Amino acid sequence: MSIKKNIVASYASQIYVTLVGILALPFYIKYMGAEAYGLVGFFTMLQTWFALLDLGLTPTIARETARFRAGSYDNLSYRRLFRALSVIFLGIALMGGGLLFLLSDYLSTHWLKINNLDLNEVQFAIQIMAVSVALRWMTGLYRGVVTGSERLVWLSGFNSGIASLRFLGIFPVMWHFGATPTVFFQYQLLIALVEFFGLWFKSHQLLPKLDIAQKKIMGWSIKPIRPVLGFSLSIALTGGIWVFATQTDKLIMSNLLSLEDYGYFTLAVLVAGGIMMVSAPVSGALMPRMVKLDSEGKQDQLIQLYRKSTQLVTVLAGSVAIILATFSKPILYLWTGDQHIANVAAETLTFYAIGYGFLAVSAFPYYLQYAKGKLKLHIVGSLLYITTLLPLLLILTNHFGMQGAGYAWLIVNIVYFFTWTGYIHHIYLKGVHFSWLLRDVIQPIIISVIIAILLTKFVTIGTGKFNLLMILVIKTVIVITICVASSSYLRSALFLIISRKYEKYKTT
Repeated sequence: MSIKKNIVASYASQIYVTLVGILALPFYIKYMGAEAYGLVGFFTMLQTWFALLDLGLTPTIARETARFRAGSYDNLSYRRLFRALSVIFLGIALMGGGLLFLLSDYLSTHWLKINNLDLNEVQFAIQIMAVSVALRWMTGLYRGVVTGSERLVWLSGFNSGIASLRFLGIFPVMWHFGATPTVFFQYQLLIALVEFFGLWFKSHQLLPKLDIAQKKIMGWSIKPIRPVLGFSLSIALTGGIWVFATQTDKLIMSNLLSLEDYGYFTLAVLVAGGIMMVSAPVSGALMPRMVKLDSEGKQDQLIQLYRKSTQLVTVLAGSVAIILATFSKPILYLWTGDQHIANVAAETLTFYAIGYGFLAVSAFPYYLQYAKGKLKLHIVGSLLYITTLLPLLLILTNHFGMQGAGYAWLIVNIVYFFTWTGYIHHIYLKGVHFSWLLRDVIQPIIISVIIAILLTKFVTIGTGKFNLLMILVIKTVIVITICVASSSYLRSALFLIISRKYEKYKTT
């Protein structure tokens, strides 16, 4: 499967999933209320924290699937690895989901600050969350097989279908049965089951077939994971640090803020988090291909792919970050129709958007280390990241509330980007960093930043919703166009496409 087709399909799916999720949120608040929506934000955070139990297994099966396709495994060895990981996934899902289920009483009565919702209803909702989170986490194993097989076109279509059911299918259900947390989370459990069985079936289609003799000797041992245990544990540590670093603010806020205010906070952060969703399709398509190129010793092609992908993410994720940061208040007002939400959450959205913009590009040195299977320095960098973020987060949050979390997030991500990425490039891509920084990151984005700041004076909430929408659309098109034109790779690719279309037109 062409990497371009995989990236295009992944982007189309990710854009759809992100947009449909974001567009649905104001209606959740409208029909369920801000406090009930706070439970939705809490559910989202729990899913991310559950990733701490992954132990590096999801990226490991994706990487080993890619290596199997490159000839590093025979059919029997790969199936043994998959079976061993399946047993571990199931065990962790049962333990993690069970623990969360048992903690439902404590979370509903002592952790969350509930004002109007019924405590029994909240506890029941958390119990349903526990089962849903465990099911969705289990799908990581099957997603890893599909991703490592580079069947991202199928996965993109499947993700879009599940997102439609999850975010849009809930509305007729709530209209019929009531817009309550119980109805909402029971429906989410049903969709989690559909997602689980869909991915289970597809992954088993992709697994290599074994003959009768091989099936008899395959066994149930976990020994096949020993050769990849070091890599898996490295991924687990970095993944755990990542979750701890990026979700601690959400966890702290869920206890410090009322459930209603926590709903506003998570709404702003979720919108900013869409920046990472924009970059996720590139990493999903890029990482298996980089592993394959590194395994084949094609370093020049790996570096070329790395730099082109950097420009692509800088343009796409950077454009979104610029728009969200500079037009945060009118975007929130236009999206929710609520002036109070726009006033409360705009500053938080601005700082988180800029921070996520830096973070999207900062992920590239990790992709490089992942491809080479050398994650020691990434662990060191992640530890430095978290030991800097946590004290700053606690200090600034204590003084400035949710805005303080935004300040801490922004400061740490800027410092990390301009220091650690250069060090990693010095180790693995000597002589490339400054060219990468100037040509692949700064050049595609700097003019758009200046233009966007100048354009903020022409955007006011009092112009009416339709006029405000048209102004924001025009500003967005301007920013994206400037970014694309400033990127040497995208500019050349676009020129090539236009030239081919013109040549084709001339010959007809």
